[in-house]
Amino acid sequence: MAKMNMVQAINSAMDVMMERNNSVVVMGQDVGYFGGVFNCTSGLQKKYGEQRVFDTPISEAGIVATAIGMGVNDLRPVAEIQFADYIYPAFDQIVSELARLRYRSAGDFCSPVTLRSPCGGGIRGGQTHSQSPEGIFTHVCGIKVVMPSNPYDAKGLLIASIEDDDPVVFFEPKRVYNGPFYGDPKQPASTWGDHPKGEVDEGYYTLPIGKADVVRPGNDLSIITYGTMVHVCEAVVRDNELDAEVIDLRSMLPLDIDTIVESVQKTGRCLIVHEATRFSGFGAELSAQIQERCFWSLAAPIQRVTGWDTPYPHAFEWEYFPGPSRIMAAIDKVMKESA
Repeated sequence: MAKMNMVQAINSAMDVMMERNNSVVVMGQDVGYFGGVFNCTSGLQKKYGEQRVFDTPISEAGIVATAIGMGVNDLRPVAEIQFADYIYPAFDQIVSELARLRYRSAGDFCSPVTLRSPCGGGIRGGQTHSQSPEGIFTHVCGIKVVMPSNPYDAKGLLIASIEDDDPVVFFEPKRVYNGPFYGDPKQPASTWGDHPKGEVDEGYYTLPIGKADVVRPGNDLSIITYGTMVHVCEAVVRDNELDAEVIDLRSMLPLDIDTIVESVQKTGRCLIVHEATRFSGFGAELSAQIQERCFWSLAAPIQRVTGWDTPYPHAFEWEYFPGPSRIMAAIDKVMKESA
């Protein structure tokens, strides 16, 4: 085992897979010589050459279209979209081509493309570098949507994604690339060095896509979350000495509904937390799924804490970000309404 941050774990996942499988190629804007905007592909071109790790033009639609064609021809492309905010020009290629290829060809063709993309806020990136579009892609049949919250999960899930014959959109919450974030921007930055999930196997391993992780057990309340918000929610529970269960989804599609239902039926209370905007966000689907299965177990209405329904702001980032005070207020509301 080695100490890794999430950037190093993601790099290690691609390195391991390129070593094991000559069909794995890495592509995207600046992923070659420069090693990517966050260094996730650093050193891979030097090790594997320009034929397997190569830069592309600034054209997200072109990156995905090229990856689809390579995937159909027996390669396993890992394509980087530099920021999730820039994935929209590729949306038609993802939805109309990549997601439907297996269905449209009655199983004769597939394109095992992994699309990596940093997402989320908390880095003073404003509206063009802070978006969380995961919910949009969970609405698309034919693709899987994954978002790890720590280095260990990132490596295991990325290897599983690369090996998957179906396309995977792999979102990376960049606020926790270098360390867990507990919700207070005024506190000193933390690192993965002393966090148990910073211990990462240097070799090959996978984690199943579609299996959530109960990161903290509890009996009074179920908190369903993913990405950066896992650490913010854990900090709220810990600092306020709450007996709440925190579930890290890790994968939104497929969704581990069994783990969620088991938890909510046990606690009778549920809070959903995510960075993305509230209206038609992924939390709405979670709320519906839980309501359909746990109605008779719920002691209070399900609560959601999310980003506001506005573009991600520059000046009021920490008013927009679902921080500890908003999460604690929602917990108080759930508990009072169930008293």
